[in-house]
Amino acid sequence: MMSNFWIVIACIGLALITLITRAFFLIPKNEIPLPYWLKRGLKYAPLAALAAVIAPEIVMSNGELIRTLADARLPALAAAVLYFFYKRSILGTIALGMAIYLPLHIGLGW
Repeated sequence: MMSNFWIVIACIGLALITLITRAFFLIPKNEIPLPYWLKRGLKYAPLAALAAVIAPEIVMSNGELIRTLADARLPALAAAVLYFFYKRSILGTIALGMAIYLPLHIGLGW
């Protein structure tokens, strides 16, 4: 059985680790020189993180791959991707995807 003391120590340790890792770039007075390849790669980190969160939600259901085409996410995804490549609008992409997804999911039960 873990005592309250160790739980408090663990929480403080996790808070310190979080603080140090998030403030790592703010602590030094001078800018930290980063190699070009790392700067270039960091530009794509938010997109990669977003794709890593969204992709499993699109292709999986209850921990398994989707086995039917009668899933509301697939037509919504197809329309949203086509719209984005045509207009390059994030807000329009989200709006169109949800406008297709919600009626299919709620109305037809896909």
